[in-house]
Amino acid sequence: MGELTGKVILVTGAARRIGRSIALRLAREGASVAIHYGFSEAEARQTAQECGGAELFRADLEKVGEIQALFADVEKRLGRLDGLVNNAARFTRIDPLEVTEADWDFVHRVNLKAAFFCCQQGALLMRKNPGGEGRIVNISSMGAFLAWPDHVHYCASKAGVVHMTRVLAKAWGPQITVNTVAPGVIPFEESNQPRIQAMAGATPAGRPGTGDEIAAGVLFFLKASNFITGQVLQVDGGLGLR
Repeated sequence: MGELTGKVILVTGAARRIGRSIALRLAREGASVAIHYGFSEAEARQTAQECGGAELFRADLEKVGEIQALFADVEKRLGRLDGLVNNAARFTRIDPLEVTEADWDFVHRVNLKAAFFCCQQGALLMRKNPGGEGRIVNISSMGAFLAWPDHVHYCASKAGVVHMTRVLAKAWGPQITVNTVAPGVIPFEESNQPRIQAMAGATPAGRPGTGDEIAAGVLFFLKASNFITGQVLQVDGGLGLR
């Protein structure tokens, strides 16, 4: 049995891409994975099946009321929450001079606002555990540290996730740890795009990363003691070494 056997861990945005990779890895480690999705129901059902018949939870994370209902449903159906992986996010590419209020809000409502309220509701549920213990892992991005001109709204949201992680780690320690994994270039269907290949090829690793490599970083924080909190693990192939 894996080290996470018996642990209930919710992964937001788990239907596709990095979220799916994380869910599958945690299931292999023995966790009881709760699969959240917003609109990708068919993909979510496939992921849940591959996680051994994991429970599915649908919620529109733009709405705080639905976030609250999501965590209440997790408690009702699974009885507890030991870990939360805040993975759900949005990514768009727009010239900064053309970013509208709607563009800004579209990204921030999920990437930062929803991430906070998921942390809040997750912590409230974790406090019901013996000793009030739990593990929260937020997924940020190397965009939090690098200046990507056509992604200013996205970069700002992910920088916010990093600092939010630090603040919540201080607020909720020692029982609940809060850490962040910051992925570098992790392509999926866009893996053959010249821009993606050029960015990945310029790193010390010389290649793009994989979803399972991000999942390994998440796994590290979920297993770690409470002496590791408020930290950022850059899983980026050295992208940030500039």
